[in-house]
Amino acid sequence: MRLKSVLSLKGLAVLTGSVLIFLGACSSGDPNLAENISVQKAYELMQDHQSNTDFVVLDIRTPEEYAAGYVEDAINMDYYAADFEQQLDKLDKNQTYLVYCRTANRSGQAMPIFEELGFKTVYNMLGGIVAWQAAGYPIVGLTQISM
Repeated sequence: MRLKSVLSLKGLAVLTGSVLIFLGACSSGDPNLAENISVQKAYELMQDHQSNTDFVVLDIRTPEEYAAGYVEDAINMDYYAADFEQQLDKLDKNQTYLVYCRTANRSGQAMPIFEELGFKTVYNMLGGIVAWQAAGYPIVGLTQISM
């Protein structure tokens, strides 16, 4: 009888621990959110957040690419810069970021960096500025982005 009680207590402890782990994994305890979104969704987000100063559009292409054309109000931060991660780390992690590059290769590679640094909400625009322009959305700058 005593052995049965000890085994029941051990089982209960394992079950309780498993439930706590499960609840922790399912809860919104992890505040980080990195999501891939379409250019259409990115455009909608920008429209919805026009007057929101906590919404930031980051263009992580080179300065030369940025100068050729960019999404309105986008801030340029070169992914290839030696101090890219340090530059990101200086940003307010509680703001919401929409990140893009040329085709979403660099921005996709940057998503784990944003998560590692503790950013709360980051959206990666799939297809980058090439898809943005192909969808007919406006760019600011001198030239068309080559596809």
